[in-house]
This record gives sequence, structure tokens and C-alpha cells, in this order.
Amino acid sequence: MSPQIGEQTVPALARAERAQPLLLPREGLRLSRGTVHALAVGGHAAAVWLACFAAVTGRGSTGGALALATVAAAVWFVSLQLAVGAGRITRLALGVAVGGALGALGGLVIMSAADAWIAGLDYGTRTLGVTAVGVFLLSTAWEALVVNAPALRQRVLVVGAAAGGADLARELRTLEECPFELVGVVDDEHESERVDGVEVHGSVDDLARVVEAQRPDLVVLAVDEHRPEALGQLLDVAGVGFKVIGLTQFYEHAFGRVPVETVKPAWFMSVLHLYRRPYSRFAKRAFDVAVATVGLVLTAPLFPVVALLVRRTPGPIIFRQTRLGEGGRHYTMYKLRTMRQDAEAGGAIWASERDPRITPVGRFLRKTRLDELPQLWNVLRGDMSIVGPRPERPEFWSLLEETVPFWTRRHLVKPGVTGWAQVRHGYTDNAGTAEKLAYDLWYLRHRSLVVDLAICLKTLGTLVKGSGAR
Repeated sequence: MSPQIGEQTVPALARAERAQPLLLPREGLRLSRGTVHALAVGGHAAAVWLACFAAVTGRGSTGGALALATVAAAVWFVSLQLAVGAGRITRLALGVAVGGALGALGGLVIMSAADAWIAGLDYGTRTLGVTAVGVFLLSTAWEALVVNAPALRQRVLVVGAAAGGADLARELRTLEECPFELVGVVDDEHESERVDGVEVHGSVDDLARVVEAQRPDLVVLAVDEHRPEALGQLLDVAGVGFKVIGLTQFYEHAFGRVPVETVKPAWFMSVLHLYRRPYSRFAKRAFDVAVATVGLVLTAPLFPVVALLVRRTPGPIIFRQTRLGEGGRHYTMYKLRTMRQDAEAGGAIWASERDPRITPVGRFLRKTRLDELPQLWNVLRGDMSIVGPRPERPEFWSLLEETVPFWTRRHLVKPGVTGWAQVRHGYTDNAGTAEKLAYDLWYLRHRSLVVDLAICLKTLGTLVKGSGAR
């Protein structure tokens, strides 16, 4: 069976037996990577079951409590695995707490429905709430414990230093809570033994030998010129058990972004690919309407207070501005006014950090994101989504199109009140446009209901901390 290059895997024949053994110093045991992973998953399942059992202890017979805890643990564990696995963002990019929150919430919804419809289950509202909190706490604690365990880090071999591999190696070395172990570089153009502190194991002609010696989990192909030769070498050792991934795809997997400088027009085929996970317009719209409605209801009592604060400086309460929507269409976006009335008397200017045009009240509104609340009305109107690329102004279209490759492709989806670029990169002026586009492109390809939920949870955390405001 031939390997499929890109996001597909090279067949891992007898992976558990052939994988590099790992030494656990305290016990002196040598376990395969697959065994260690199984132990980690088993420990996660045990933590979930313990949380469920603790919540139902004392309810009826011991046997009944055991059975009830086991059923609930199975539901919550599956929900947690789906939340963590979907898009790989909850662990690699947003942290284990977001994955735990999504999984605990999903299990709570399922168990609440089961409690209401299955006669005799009688779990109880209070017990469901206690169980969900316990599952979240124990699951998150366990995941945080094992996510950076050396035995579970994926061993990465980079092929090609000059074509971006050296930059990747440098980023992996500086990545916090890195779930990867860089085992070295294979490159034809470096005669030195190290590249940015990483060992060079040889040239592309030595790739098969290097793979057999280093036993990587991932081989990142950062070469174009010698890619056929590299693939031929990898085919010769396909039975070792590893996965092959391109440089751009690895950035998506590890960092949650698509480097604009590595993107080619063919990359956008993945956005329309036959096997791409569907996220229908109906599901997206239903999510938008539900969240916007709840948001407006919950924040309605704040509007009179905020309106009085805004009126302390001359000018309207609601600020209207033309923005670029889906397909580049213009629409009117609503915000609470945060700047002086004459802020743009000299023309359109990007907002910047510590912008002198912002009023004292406006600075507070921006820090708490309360200025964005009227955009929920834009969501109900269909101009915007809850999650998507932040909308830009038409005055800057020509400049951005000229200076940032593929910038207009972000208009393939509706702009959002919050977005992947905002929770990962924050708000910046035009100097960060290309970097924010890297995150917008990632969202364009990986958007889903789970991703939107994760971004909303991360946004709530940002609101609490008040970070990233302009």
C-alpha cells in the first residue's frame, strides 16, 4: 500500500512493536510509544469515571451507583475525546482547558437529554451539574499532566532546511508546552553538522537510513526541488511506521496558522475539497442566531448604563461604519462609539495600541469588548457571523490586496464578531495584517461547529482577562 502525501499517513505496519522503545527510569521498564499512549488514554478514562462515581456515591446500592457512573463516564469520555480530537486545536492551540470545557459541556447536554427521556435513569439536575464540574476538573488536570510528557511527544524529522525547515526548527525550539521533539534535519545544502542548534543527519540521499535510525513519528517535507527523491527514500522504509506531512500542513497542525509566504494557489483547493468536513450554511446560521439572541438578552440590562457613559463625550452613542463582508460586499457595522467625534477628520486611519483618539470611556469599552455588543444585531441581520475573520474597511482594500498575498480570500466567509486570529494573535494595526491572515486562512479551512465553540470559549477567557485590546 502506497503512502498518501500531505495530510494522509504512511501505513504504520506493526507500529506498536516497531516503534522506538521508551525507558521509564523509575521502574526500569521499556515500553513502546503506543503502549504509553494507551496508558495515557486509560488514565484519562479512569479520571472521568472517578468524577462520575464520586458524584453518584450514596445514591442507592453500590451496584446501582457503579452502573450509573460507568454509563455516565462512557458518555463524558467519548464527548471529551471528540472535543479534543476535532481540529486538534483544543490541545495544540487553545490549551487543554478549552477541550475539557467543550467535552464536559457536550456530555452534560447528552446526559441531561437522557435523564429527561429515559425512564428510571433519574440522574438529577444537581448531580448532573456536580458531575460535569468534576469531569472538567479531573479531566483537565490529567490532560495537563500528560500533554507534555516526554514519552508522548511526537518525534519530528525535518527534510530541507533552506526551504523553510530551519525556520520551522527554530519555532519548534521556542514553542511553549511543545508536544513535539525535533530529532534533527536532513538537508543537501548545509555542510555544517548543525542548523540553528539542530543536528543535521545527512542529505536527502541518506533519508532512508536516517529514518530507520531516528524512528520519527512525523517527517516534514520542506523541500520542493528534491521532493520526488525524498518520497522514494521514504517509500523504501514505509514499514518503519511514520507519517508524512508538508511544511504548510505541519504549520496548520502544530501552530494553528497557514504561513502566507508558503501558500500557493493550489492550497485553496483544500477549502473546496471533496473530503473536507462539512459545515453547512444552515448549521453556521443556526449557531449565529442562537448565540446572538442569547447574547443580546443577557447584555440588554447593560445598554442603558453603557449609553450614559458614552454620552459623556460629544457624539452619537452608536457608531456606524462601512465594512467589507462576505464576497467583498459592503455593509454597515454597528459599534458603541469609543473615539472622539472628530477622530477621522483627516481620513481613515488604522486603530493602534494606546490610540490618542480613544476616549477614557472608550478605552474601558474596548478593554472589556463591550463596544462590540451592537454587532450582535449585525449577526441577526446576516451581515456577520459570531466567528470569522474580523471585517476590514474598504478604504484599505487596495493597499492590503497589493501588499498581502491572498488577502481577499478571507472574504470567502462572513466576517465575525470574534475570530481565530483574535484569540491567537490579538488586535493589531496594519503591521500584523499578514500574520493575522495566516490565522484567518487556517479558520477558512478548518472551520466547524466545534471550532466555533472553542473560539467562543477562548474569547470569554480573553474578556475576563481584558487582554489584547487596542
